[in-house]
Order: sequence, then C-alpha cells, then structure tokens
Amino acid sequence: LSRRLEHLEGARAHFWRFLKLCRSYGLGSFHLPPAGPPGEEDAGSPSPGGPTAAQPSLVAMASSRQAKIERYKQKKELENRLASMRTFVESGQADEDQIREFYILQIQKWINTSLEEIESIDQEVVILRSRGTAKQSSAPPHGTSRQVRAPLKPFILTRDAAQAKVFGAGYPGLPTMTVDDWYEQRRRQGVVSGQSAPQRAPGITDEELQKQQQEKKEEEDDEEALQKARNWDDWKDTHPRGYGNRQNVG
Repeated sequence: LSRRLEHLEGARAHFWRFLKLCRSYGLGSFHLPPAGPPGEEDAGSPSPGGPTAAQPSLVAMASSRQAKIERYKQKKELENRLASMRTFVESGQADEDQIREFYILQIQKWINTSLEEIESIDQEVVILRSRGTAKQSSAPPHGTSRQVRAPLKPFILTRDAAQAKVFGAGYPGLPTMTVDDWYEQRRRQGVVSGQSAPQRAPGITDEELQKQQQEKKEEEDDEEALQKARNWDDWKDTHPRGYGNRQNVG
C-alpha cells in the first residue's frame, strides 16, 4: 500500500505541475485543483466534525457531476475537431494558424485528461489511507504476537510401554509414544493443562487400573456397579466354566 500511495502522489504532482503551467500561459479555462490530495494535512488524525462533516454535501456532489458532464462534452468535441484537422496538419496543407489551433486543441485535450486523472487519484488515495488506518488499528501491539507452534510429526499412539515396543518394531521409521507420554508432551507445550492428564502410578497396567477403578466404584456404593457385580457372581454360580461348549473346544 505504501508504494502504491507513493506512486499515486508522484503522478498527481506531475499532473498538477502540467495544469499549473497551462494556467500560467492562459491555455484553457479550468479550476486548478489543490496541490496535494485531500486529507494530506491531517492524515491519520480524526476530523473535528466527525464522519458526518467529512461527507460531501449534496450541492458539491451535484456541481461535481455537472462539471464531469461538461468535461465529457468538451472531450468529445475536441476529439472530433482534432480528427478533422489531423489530416491537413500531417499532409502539410495547413497554414500557420491551423497548426497553432491544432496544438492548442491537443493541450486542451490533455488538460481535461489531467483533471480526470487527478480526480481519480484523489479518490484512490482516500481509500488507501483508510485501509492503512484500519490495518494499524487492528494490528496487535508489539510483543504480544501469537506463539507459533511447531508442526506435529507423525507417531504411533499406544496404551502402554509394552504396546509401544510391539508397534515400534513393525514401524521403525515412526516413533511410538504412550498415552501418558503424549499427555506429558502436550502439557509441556501448553496445549492441555496438567489436570487433564490421567493420573496413573508408574508400573501399573491397564487391567490393574481398571480393577482399581472398579474397587473404587464399589467402595463409593455405586448401585449400578454393585448390581452388575452381584449379577455376574450369580451367573458364575449357576454356570460352571466351559458351560455351553458342546464341541469340547478350548
């Protein structure tokens, strides 16, 4: 945006110098625009009248529209006159007065073009400056940038160290990691809190952990767990081991 704004301001300065020079020589009657784009003096500072005061009035918009219509009519008329005179000038049949009139019409044509370009540049400068102000206001303060996390590498997630050894042997190119190791790594990275990690004593397998949880539920008088345990005991009393295995399998 800054380079585009710099190029626009440089082009506007060249157009304005050309118009000022034509005005000094009395070539054409036109209103010389300001030397700088609108809002250059107080760029970056809010206007005292607020956004309502910055909006153009209806009268100014109507006068600007009428000026555009007049310039368009003059432009078409100049183009027609230049097209009819170009043949005589290029063939050498035109006299001195016709040649002088031809070049004056050329200058007037470029005066209209310069006025249109300056008006277009002023509109684009306003848009670019408003975009730059919006970006500065939405940018986070210095030093509070979001921490960039390293991308995760593929790995095999296992329940315990025994499974890690088994799966690691089949895929030597991929590292293996248990659930506890994964939680610990994510906790160090700040992704999960320490409370979310499962609390497990070292050396305890999944079966022992399930038994501990089952005993803890029974100790807390969990009615559903107690009823399920009683039903299982009753079924084992009435169904000896191997019940229903009529083919002597196993």
